Amino acid sequence: MFENLSDRLTETLRSISGRARLSEENVSAALRDVRMALLEADVALPVVKNFIDQVKQKAVGQVVSNALNPGEQFVKIVHDELVHTMGDANDALDLAAAPPVVILMAGLQGAGKTTTVAKLARFLKEREKKKVAVVSADVYRPAAITQLETLAAEVGAQFVPSSTEEKPLDIAARAVAEAKKQFADVLIVDTAGRLAVDEDMMAEISALQNSLKPMETLFVVDAMTGQDAANTAKAFNEALTLTGVVLAKADGDARGGAALSVRAITGKPIKFLGMGEKTDALEPFFPDRLASRILGMGDVLTLIEEAERKVDKQKAQRLAKKIQRGKKFDLEDFRDQLDQMASMGGVSNMLEKLPGMSQLPAAAQQQVDDGMFKRMGVIIDSMTPHERRFPDVINGSRKQRIAKGSGTEVPDINRLLKQHKQMQKMMKKVTKKGGMQKLMRGMQGMQNMKAPPPGMGRR
Repeated sequence: MFENLSDRLTETLRSISGRARLSEENVSAALRDVRMALLEADVALPVVKNFIDQVKQKAVGQVVSNALNPGEQFVKIVHDELVHTMGDANDALDLAAAPPVVILMAGLQGAGKTTTVAKLARFLKEREKKKVAVVSADVYRPAAITQLETLAAEVGAQFVPSSTEEKPLDIAARAVAEAKKQFADVLIVDTAGRLAVDEDMMAEISALQNSLKPMETLFVVDAMTGQDAANTAKAFNEALTLTGVVLAKADGDARGGAALSVRAITGKPIKFLGMGEKTDALEPFFPDRLASRILGMGDVLTLIEEAERKVDKQKAQRLAKKIQRGKKFDLEDFRDQLDQMASMGGVSNMLEKLPGMSQLPAAAQQQVDDGMFKRMGVIIDSMTPHERRFPDVINGSRKQRIAKGSGTEVPDINRLLKQHKQMQKMMKKVTKKGGMQKLMRGMQGMQNMKAPPPGMGRR
């Protein structure tokens, strides 16, 4: 996510972060590079201009000249201005109303709105412990109603049926009544994808908003459209009273223009990022965390929260007890670890959130291949239960059979067995003499750490 912008900015800021003195000349040179990086990331021109003006004003002022390390202080100013541009703090959903609290979803055709409805329903159900009902008021696309029904069943939300023969206003009124009967805490109303220039469609969703009086009206926009996403959100905000924006498909946005432009152009907060196709791929938007990721400082807090949510703690405890009792870490345990990593978005997703990973040489970054871990899983699945529990029995003929069954080569089997041995040794060290507890305490301590900017802490 935002790889191009991140690469350009970290390279520019690394060149200035170690400077003991800042002059107007080297600040201006750095800001020229920052300006180019933002423009190439498709950030809206007025946003770029204001960003550069604010950073320059602070960088050549008293704050930097009196700092212990002016170069590092300049990086902090860029970081803080990125945060400010994107919204200063997380804006949570306002659910403080008598149930069912209505959330109205708007957006263009093909922006991923119906999928976002399902993601939001799952988010509210699992993280906010809410009972959620969903309804489709899209009477122009029959498949939209069927799609939402399927997704609602997948995420465990109450589905309120609707049909293309009904009027959207009638569907909405009936859905509110049904949600009350079902004692739902939240009702999410999906609407037809529309074009901002279509006056009839805009009038329809405006009438829905006036009728429903939702606590939240969220605009779903494709992050990959760059600054166009911000301009479209602005057009919708002029017809509706938006309370926030959801950036869908943000995982495919290598530029970052939408995230950096939406708040400044619309005045409305980004509330969520869609980070994949699965229904659990919705993240609350934290400007400070995203700014840290863009500048290569990592995002340890989000990584820990994902681990808390997605790592199977009972399995982890069973594994720790097993090794403490003197039993070996076998290939079945290794397979479980691969599954746990996959549930957290894969190794590349985890590494992206660790401080300093963006500063690794390109060759090292290219070696991080989630496909390799998938192949490992296939190799392990091609073994017998006995081989998985006792890897030492895997001889030459067994390797040939496993390679044939998994569509790999014998050297791939050897590599896997070697990596398993290394993991086995590491697990033994971690669990020995309370090592697991120390590791967990260390992870908890990281919650209070703020990763340094590029170049900080290196002398």
